[in-house]
Amino acid sequence: MNADSPAPSTEFARLLRSQPVWDTELPDFAPDTAPAHPLPLFEQWFAQAVAAGQSEPHTMSLATADAEGRPDVRTVILHGADTDGWHFASHAGSRKGRHLASRPYAALGFYWPVQGRQVRVRGPVTLAPPEVAQADLHARSAGALASALVGRQSEVLPSYEELERASDAAWDRARREPDAPAPSWTVYVLDPDEVEFFQGDARRRHVRLTYRRTENPDGIDGTDGTGNHWRRELLWP
Repeated sequence: MNADSPAPSTEFARLLRSQPVWDTELPDFAPDTAPAHPLPLFEQWFAQAVAAGQSEPHTMSLATADAEGRPDVRTVILHGADTDGWHFASHAGSRKGRHLASRPYAALGFYWPVQGRQVRVRGPVTLAPPEVAQADLHARSAGALASALVGRQSEVLPSYEELERASDAAWDRARREPDAPAPSWTVYVLDPDEVEFFQGDARRRHVRLTYRRTENPDGIDGTDGTGNHWRRELLWP
């Protein structure tokens, strides 16, 4: 720590260390019963998180890197998961959009503390066709459309009043034109190279099951019906 940096407060340190971890009964996870490829297990865990009362289980951390390789992370909404990959959306001109334009590779992180579970996904990212992006946008709420119509995400905002004016105008348009286009709205699809499922354990015997996509069909654990071959491996916690 820099000699000129203020020392952390005693109260902050006490508060930090007093926080419980997984103050709930954790489910069992037998990795030998897991399916041969990751998507069915993700769908199963997602449904179980919803049933367990997990708040906003469809939120996820999205990690990208800029042209110089400097990482960034933020929380976004999952828009879908299928054999094409994990889907999310944003403006093409946003920071994440610019990152993905220069480095089309990303990582996703889901955390469901009600069950002590995490899912990590990483792989190359492609763009869905524009008509898919517009259909995605117009299937969402009027508020989502209004936000997309405001646009200019990640640009410098001169004043909050300017945002209020732009937002009011966008809400009016969204109500008048529920099919109004937002050309910069983009759906991204992460096609995973690797998916890891983490099940926490009260005795710290955490289960980490990873699926890695491989081009070599020898000794694989399964395929997903689209020609992808997957190998399952356990990792030390």
